[in-house]
Amino acid sequence: MRSLASSLIERGSIETTEAKAKELRPYVEKLITKAKTGTLHSRRLAGRQIHKRETADKLFADIGPMFATRQGGYTRILKTGHRKGDGAEMARIELIGARAADAPEAKPAKADKTAKPKATAGSRK
Repeated sequence: MRSLASSLIERGSIETTEAKAKELRPYVEKLITKAKTGTLHSRRLAGRQIHKRETADKLFADIGPMFATRQGGYTRILKTGHRKGDGAEMARIELIGARAADAPEAKPAKADKTAKPKATAGSRK
C-alpha cells in the first residue's frame, strides 16, 4: 500500500487492479486528511506511511491545501476493463483535482482554413 499511495500522490492517478484500488482509497484519504491540518504531528504520522520526503512534501504543500475545504471523497475510481493477460478487473484511481491540475493549457484558436492565403510578389501559382 505504501508504494501505491506514494505513486498516486506523485502522479495524481495510477492504473491498478480494481481490488487494489478499493483497498488504496481509504489509505490515501486518511493521509490527505492528515495533510489538511499540516501540523508537525500529522506530518510525522504520514511520514510513517510515506518514506520519500519529496512525496510527503508534495502531500503537505500541494495536495493538502487543494482539499482544504472538502470534507472527504478525495479520490475517484474508474473501471477500465479487463487486463488482457489474466482477465483481472482493472481500474484507474485518481485524485479528484488531478485532471484539472495536470491538463495542458488551452491552445489558441486555429486560423480559419477556408480563407485563401494572400499571394506574395515572389510566389507562383
